[in-house]
Amino acid sequence: QVQLLESGGGLVQAGGSLRLSCAASARSFSNYAMGWLRQAPGKERELVATISGDGATTQYADSVKGRFAISRDNVKNMVYLQMNSLKPEDTAVYYCAGALGHTIIIVRVSEYDYWGRGTQVTVSS
Repeated sequence: QVQLLESGGGLVQAGGSLRLSCAASARSFSNYAMGWLRQAPGKERELVATISGDGATTQYADSVKGRFAISRDNVKNMVYLQMNSLKPEDTAVYYCAGALGHTIIIVRVSEYDYWGRGTQVTVSS
Protein backbone atom coordinates (compact mmCIF):
# COMPACT_ATOMS: atom_id res chain seq x y z
CA GLN A 1 0.00 0.00 0.00
CA VAL A 2 1.25 3.48 -0.90
CA GLN A 3 0.14 6.64 0.86
CA LEU A 4 0.71 10.04 -0.72
CA LEU A 5 0.49 13.48 0.86
CA GLU A 6 0.71 16.69 -1.13
CA SER A 7 1.74 20.10 0.13
CA GLY A 8 2.72 23.48 -1.25
CA GLY A 9 -0.47 24.69 -2.88
CA GLY A 10 -1.84 28.17 -2.37
CA LEU A 11 -2.82 31.46 -3.94
CA VAL A 12 -0.40 33.16 -6.31
CA GLN A 13 -0.59 35.96 -8.86
CA ALA A 14 -0.25 35.26 -12.56
CA GLY A 15 3.41 35.02 -13.51
CA GLY A 16 4.37 33.72 -10.09
CA SER A 17 5.78 30.38 -8.98
CA LEU A 18 4.87 27.56 -6.63
CA ARG A 19 6.56 24.30 -5.71
CA LEU A 20 4.38 21.33 -4.90
CA SER A 21 5.74 18.45 -2.84
CA CYS A 22 4.47 14.92 -2.43
CA ALA A 23 5.63 12.68 0.40
CA ALA A 24 5.24 8.97 -0.25
CA SER A 25 5.15 6.14 2.23
CA ALA A 26 6.19 3.23 0.05
CA ARG A 27 8.71 0.44 0.19
CA SER A 28 10.98 0.49 -2.84
CA PHE A 29 9.74 3.90 -3.90
CA SER A 30 11.92 3.80 -7.01
CA ASN A 31 9.68 1.03 -8.37
CA TYR A 32 6.85 3.51 -8.77
CA ALA A 33 6.26 5.89 -11.62
CA MET A 34 4.78 9.10 -10.26
CA GLY A 35 2.63 11.81 -11.71
CA TRP A 36 1.07 15.15 -10.97
CA LEU A 37 -2.48 15.50 -12.21
CA ARG A 38 -4.98 18.30 -11.85
CA GLN A 39 -8.69 18.87 -11.96
CA ALA A 40 -10.33 22.22 -12.49
CA PRO A 41 -14.01 22.84 -11.67
CA GLY A 42 -16.25 21.33 -14.31
CA LYS A 43 -13.36 19.64 -16.10
CA GLU A 44 -11.95 16.14 -16.20
CA ARG A 45 -8.82 15.22 -14.32
CA GLU A 46 -5.78 15.57 -16.56
CA LEU A 47 -2.14 14.60 -16.47
CA VAL A 48 0.24 17.49 -15.89
CA ALA A 49 3.57 15.67 -15.64
CA THR A 50 4.90 12.19 -15.04
CA ILE A 51 8.27 10.72 -14.11
CA SER A 52 9.54 7.16 -14.20
CA GLY A 53 10.63 5.35 -11.06
CA ASP A 54 14.30 5.78 -11.88
CA GLY A 55 13.79 9.45 -12.70
CA ALA A 56 15.24 9.06 -16.17
CA THR A 57 12.09 9.76 -18.16
CA THR A 58 9.58 12.57 -17.88
CA GLN A 59 6.63 13.80 -19.91
CA TYR A 60 4.54 16.92 -19.72
CA ALA A 61 1.18 18.13 -20.92
CA ASP A 62 1.59 20.56 -23.81
CA SER A 63 -0.04 23.30 -21.76
CA VAL A 64 2.75 23.27 -19.15
CA LYS A 65 5.86 22.45 -21.22
CA GLY A 66 8.64 24.91 -20.53
CA ARG A 67 6.92 26.21 -17.39
CA PHE A 68 6.65 23.18 -15.07
CA ALA A 69 9.29 20.67 -14.00
CA ILE A 70 8.75 17.35 -12.24
CA SER A 71 11.50 15.76 -10.17
CA ARG A 72 11.91 13.12 -7.50
CA ASP A 73 14.22 12.14 -4.66
CA ASN A 74 14.16 8.38 -4.18
CA VAL A 75 16.16 8.60 -0.96
CA LYS A 76 13.63 10.91 0.67
CA ASN A 77 10.59 9.33 -1.04
CA MET A 78 9.55 12.70 -2.44
CA VAL A 79 8.19 14.00 -5.72
CA TYR A 80 8.13 17.67 -6.65
CA LEU A 81 6.44 19.89 -9.19
CA GLN A 82 8.08 23.25 -9.78
CA MET A 83 5.55 25.56 -11.42
CA ASN A 84 6.76 28.82 -12.98
CA SER A 85 5.03 31.51 -15.04
CA LEU A 86 1.70 30.45 -13.62
CA LYS A 87 -1.47 31.38 -15.48
CA PRO A 88 -5.07 31.66 -14.27
CA GLU A 89 -5.89 28.56 -16.32
CA ASP A 90 -3.52 26.57 -14.09
CA THR A 91 -6.01 26.97 -11.26
CA ALA A 92 -7.06 23.50 -10.11
CA VAL A 93 -6.72 20.89 -7.42
CA TYR A 94 -3.39 19.17 -7.98
CA TYR A 95 -3.00 15.49 -7.14
CA CYS A 96 0.06 13.36 -6.67
CA ALA A 97 -0.40 9.81 -7.97
CA GLY A 98 1.64 6.66 -8.39
CA ALA A 99 1.73 3.29 -10.10
CA LEU A 100 4.28 0.53 -10.48
CA GLY A 101 6.79 1.51 -13.14
CA HIS A 102 10.56 1.59 -12.50
CA THR A 103 11.57 2.57 -16.01
CA ILE A 104 8.28 3.64 -17.59
CA ILE A 105 6.04 6.66 -17.38
CA ILE A 106 2.29 6.51 -16.84
CA VAL A 107 0.30 8.85 -19.08
CA ARG A 108 -3.24 7.55 -18.62
CA VAL A 109 -5.10 8.89 -15.62
CA SER A 110 -6.90 5.56 -15.19
CA GLU A 111 -3.63 3.67 -14.79
CA TYR A 112 -2.63 5.37 -11.57
CA ASP A 113 -3.32 3.16 -8.56
CA TYR A 114 -2.48 5.43 -5.65
CA TRP A 115 -3.67 8.98 -5.07
CA GLY A 116 -3.14 11.77 -2.62
CA ARG A 117 -5.97 13.97 -1.41
CA GLY A 118 -4.92 16.93 -3.49
CA THR A 119 -3.79 20.48 -2.89
CA GLN A 120 -5.50 23.60 -4.23
CA VAL A 121 -3.60 25.94 -6.54
CA THR A 122 -5.27 29.24 -7.35
CA VAL A 123 -3.72 31.71 -9.80
CA SER A 124 -5.20 35.18 -9.81
CA SER A 125 -5.09 37.45 -12.84
